Amino acid sequence: MRTVIQRVSRASVTVEGKLISKIDSGLLILLGIENNDAQEDIEWLSRKIANLRIFNDEDGVMNTSITAIGGDVIVVSQFTLHAATKKGNRPSYIKAAGPELAVPLYEQFVKQMEKDLGKKVGTGVFGADMKVDLLNDGPVTILIDSKNKE
Repeated sequence: MRTVIQRVSRASVTVEGKLISKIDSGLLILLGIENNDAQEDIEWLSRKIANLRIFNDEDGVMNTSITAIGGDVIVVSQFTLHAATKKGNRPSYIKAAGPELAVPLYEQFVKQMEKDLGKKVGTGVFGADMKVDLLNDGPVTILIDSKNKE
């Protein structure tokens, strides 16, 4: 699983003019699922994100987690995070999982995030043409790949 995590002052997801999710201070998580992802990836990644200290403490130092501040989260599925661009100019998405695997894993990831955060998590609509609006705070943007645990 591959994620782009953005610390936001606000974020929302709209599909066909209908507001699907909206948060104030928190995280917008773009989640890419690949063919060989499994439950272990979900658990590791969710725990890592829930405990990632990227919010300012009282001294203005990034030393506080989303869990500690009680912030909100939106998780948006994004297969393009697995784009391979080595050859040519048209990205290949061969590593991205198809809906039959990706939908259940996406739903499990959302449930795991809710468990780790102790609160409801906003979502997008899998496979839809989503309009994602955000105000990146910082800006703080973190990339995490469960297959490359740096």
